Amino acid sequence: MNTTKAVIENSAQMVEKWVEAQNYRGYEPFDGLSSYLKPLTMGNVFAERLLQQLVRQSPINLRPLFGVNRKDSTKGRGYMAWGYIRKFKMTSDKEYLNRAAACFDWLDKNKAPGFEKHSWGNHFDFTSRAGRLPRHEPIIVWSSLIGQALLDAYEAIGDKRYLEMAKNVCGWILDLPREKTSTGDCLSYVAYTQSSIHNSNMLGAGLLGRMGVKIGDKDMLKVAKSAMEYSCSRQLKDGSWWYGEGSSTRWVDNFHTAYNLDALKCYNEHTGDKDFSDHLRKGFKYFKENFFEESGRPKYYNSRVYPVDIQCASQAIDTLANFSKYDKDALDLGVKVALWTIENMQDKKGYFYYRQYPGSVMARTPMLHWGQATMYKGLLHLASKL
Repeated sequence: MNTTKAVIENSAQMVEKWVEAQNYRGYEPFDGLSSYLKPLTMGNVFAERLLQQLVRQSPINLRPLFGVNRKDSTKGRGYMAWGYIRKFKMTSDKEYLNRAAACFDWLDKNKAPGFEKHSWGNHFDFTSRAGRLPRHEPIIVWSSLIGQALLDAYEAIGDKRYLEMAKNVCGWILDLPREKTSTGDCLSYVAYTQSSIHNSNMLGAGLLGRMGVKIGDKDMLKVAKSAMEYSCSRQLKDGSWWYGEGSSTRWVDNFHTAYNLDALKCYNEHTGDKDFSDHLRKGFKYFKENFFEESGRPKYYNSRVYPVDIQCASQAIDTLANFSKYDKDALDLGVKVALWTIENMQDKKGYFYYRQYPGSVMARTPMLHWGQATMYKGLLHLASKL
């Protein structure tokens, strides 16, 4: 096990050096609309999606050819800060506190414009079947995850500034629209319209539950409980969740399921609420049994392997480490996923490749948050459990 831990820690160190050498800037899967070709889409949503997907799905990195430059990443900074806090707790090296503080300072200065409370979005425009998401428009997913990183930092070193920033994030979440139903209310993915998605709703609820207990805020706890009721009451009989309830969002994938599980575990443990314990048990059992091959290679969807995506690997490693005391198989599975990914998807320069396609075709483009920052935090989380 000591040899395994050394391999995992060395891999994380390689990622750390690569990300810092890039000054925390890089590509992301959905950054294709930053191309100079975007005006040719003439504002047509379908044409924008075609351009975005061409850049995203190509095994060859088209970004330099299409004029897509490396950009700052709010979630990249957040996850690197989260990893630095984990590294400090493992080593007591205060240099990692300084690096985390620098990332949090950057996030403080680069919160979403137009909002008084802390929240964050992407540094690029994004178009999907659901419509357009302008750059810098904050979303609950990144904001909630960064909020969790801030709370971990506060609990590690006691700096109240991080607690206040996380409280601000919770305030922003409370201001979001909500879908009102007889079985719970769903927090919106974005602030400007109601968009009901399970992983975003549960991530918001998980942060509200944790913060609500910490500061004794009954409104946060009420909203968190209602949001969890919405998603847990819609969990499928086998333990899985659709990405969303809409007809165009009915798929089941690896890393969004992992988000759901982490959020529900956070809510259950911090609030002491037992109402959703069976949902967590069923959900994690489904996750273990449906998203991994015997080798440890992660599947993208419950029904098929490809594309083997680095986000599925990185988030699975993090989630399996998180469940290591909850489930006896979680740690061993997390190690298998980590070792397979290091062996098959990490470049000698330190970064992880984006995707593996059928026929062992590899998309080697290094994504900043998607492939490096989440992996850094996940590998360190796993190493801390060994």
